[in-house]
Amino acid sequence: MSESYAGKINRKLLKKRRIIEAAAGREAADLVLKNATYVNVFSNQLCTADIAVAEGLIVGMGEYSGMAEVDCAGKIVLPGFLDAHIHLESSLVSPREFVKAVLPHGTTTVITDPHEIANVMGTDGIEYMLQATENLPVDVRFMLPSCVPATPLDESGAVLDYRSLDSFYDHPRVQGLAEMMNFVGIIAGDDQPVEKIVAAQAHHKKIDGHAPDLRGNDLNAYIAAGVYSDHECHDLQDALAKLERGQFIMIREGTAARNLDALAPLLCDKYADRCMFCTDDKHPSDLLEKGHIDYIVKRAIALGADPITAVKVACHNAARYFLLNNRGAIAPGYLGDFVVIDNFQDFRIEKVFKKGVLMVEDGTMRDFPAPEIEPYLTKRAHSTFHLGTLTAEDFMDHRPRGVIGMVNGEITTVDAGYSDRIDAEYDILKIAVVERHKNTRHIGIGFLQGYGLKSGAVATSISHDSHNIIVVGTNESDMAAAVNRVVDLNGGIVVWDGGASAAEVPLAIAGIMSDEPLEAVNEKLEAAKEKAHALGVGQGIDPFMTLSFMALPVIPSLRITTRGVFDVNSQSYV
Repeated sequence: MSESYAGKINRKLLKKRRIIEAAAGREAADLVLKNATYVNVFSNQLCTADIAVAEGLIVGMGEYSGMAEVDCAGKIVLPGFLDAHIHLESSLVSPREFVKAVLPHGTTTVITDPHEIANVMGTDGIEYMLQATENLPVDVRFMLPSCVPATPLDESGAVLDYRSLDSFYDHPRVQGLAEMMNFVGIIAGDDQPVEKIVAAQAHHKKIDGHAPDLRGNDLNAYIAAGVYSDHECHDLQDALAKLERGQFIMIREGTAARNLDALAPLLCDKYADRCMFCTDDKHPSDLLEKGHIDYIVKRAIALGADPITAVKVACHNAARYFLLNNRGAIAPGYLGDFVVIDNFQDFRIEKVFKKGVLMVEDGTMRDFPAPEIEPYLTKRAHSTFHLGTLTAEDFMDHRPRGVIGMVNGEITTVDAGYSDRIDAEYDILKIAVVERHKNTRHIGIGFLQGYGLKSGAVATSISHDSHNIIVVGTNESDMAAAVNRVVDLNGGIVVWDGGASAAEVPLAIAGIMSDEPLEAVNEKLEAAKEKAHALGVGQGIDPFMTLSFMALPVIPSLRITTRGVFDVNSQSYV
C-alpha cells in the first residue's frame, strides 16, 4: 500500500526536526568527522572543525558529538568529486561495475550521456540505463542524447526526435540535453536540432555543447541558440573563445582525448570558476591503473594548479552548473559526500563517505545491491543483433575502393588513394562496416592502410556512434568468421586467426557493455590487444579504439560507413 500524502509530509517533518536538533547540538549526530581539516569551496581555504552529519546531510561544522565518530586529525577532507560529462558505456561494463571502479577514487556523482546505448536501443536504452543506475552509491545523473543517429549517414538502431525525449525530462535524475554534436545543423537553423534545444529550454534544462574549433559568428550563433558548455576544447585559444562568450569549459582528461595539459592555464583565479573536469570516455585499464577524477586533480596540482582550486573545479563548479545545489561543498545542508586524503602531494584516498555512510576504507569497498531492471529491458539489451550468417562472398568486391590512411595511430585519417585488392605486404587491408540493427544486409567496403595486421581479422561491435560491426582483415573468410563470432557473442571484440577465435571480449549488453566484473573485462581486453599486436597491429595503435572511430563520419578525412568509404571534407562517397 502506497504512503499517503499526509504520511509523506509527516515523515519529512520528523526528518527535518532530526536535522535541526543535530545541527543545534541538542542531539548526537549520526556521524562526526572529528578534528577535520577540510576544503571550504566558498572561502577558498582550509578550515578545521568537527563535521557533523545527520540523515545523510551535513548539519554543521564546529564542535559536535556523534553516534559514530571518525578522527580525521592530520588528514584533509574534500567534497565528493563530480564527473561533468561521461558515457558510462565507454567503461565496457555495467553501471554497477563502473560505480565499483570509481567510488574508491572519490567520485560520488557523474553526469552521463547514454548516447551509445541509445543509438542501439533508442528510448529503451535510456530507460535501461536509468533503471541500471537507480540507488547506486554514486549518483548517476543524465543528459539526454541529442544526436541519435549522430549524422544522417549513420544507420543506427533508432532515430530520436524531440518528441521521443520529451517525457524523460520529468525524470528526477535528468538534468538536460547532452552534447549537441550537430553544431552545423544548429548554425544552419535546421529543424531537428533546434527543436531539441527549444524543448530542453521549455523544461528549463541545461544544454551541453560539442563544437571543436568553432569560432567567429558561427560560434556566436551556436551559443545564442542556447548551448551552455563545451568539452571539446583541445587548446587554450579554443577554450578562451568559448569562455569569453559565456560558455562553461569542461576540461577533459579521459582515455581517447586528454586536454588537461593544454587547458591547465585555465585553473587560475581569472578563469577557474567557469571550468569543471570530465572524462568523456574512460576505458577499463585507465580506471584500474590511473583512477578517475582524482587522477585529474592530482595531475592538475602537479601541473601547478592551486590544490583548493583544483578540488573546487572537481566538485563545486559542476554541481553549481547542473543546479545540483546540495552537493559539491562541505557546508550545512549539503550531502555528506566526503573524500578523505592523506595530503595534496600524494593524494592517497583513505576513505570515501556517501551520504554519511563509510563506503570505502583503504581501498576496500562496502558491498551494495544491484539495481532491479525490468525483464523486458534486460532481454532487449541482450538481443540487439539482427543479421544472418555472413560468408567470404559478402565481403568480396573487385571494384576499386577508397583507402583510408591512418595517421600515426590517431583517429584522424588521410585519403590514401584507391585499391581493388588486399595486399598485407604493403599494409593494404580490407575494412567493412556491417549493419546489425535491422538486417538490411548493408555492408560498406573499403581499404585501410597503417593498421599493420599481417594475418587474420579483427572485428568489434563498438563502432561509434551507431555501433554496427566494424571489421578489418587480411582476407574475406576471416573477416566473415570474425563478424559471425561477434554476433554469436551478442556483441563484443574478436581477434580471429587460423580458423578460430584467438581472443575475444564478450559485450552482451547492447553489444557495447559486459555483464562481467571490470577486472575480468580488462584482463580479456588486454589479452585481445596483445594478440592483435602479435598479428602485426602496430604497437602504437590501440587495435579496437582505433577501429571504433573509423566508422564515425564526422572526423576528417575518410571514414567507413555501411554504404562505403565517405569523404568527410567533400561530404561524398569515394
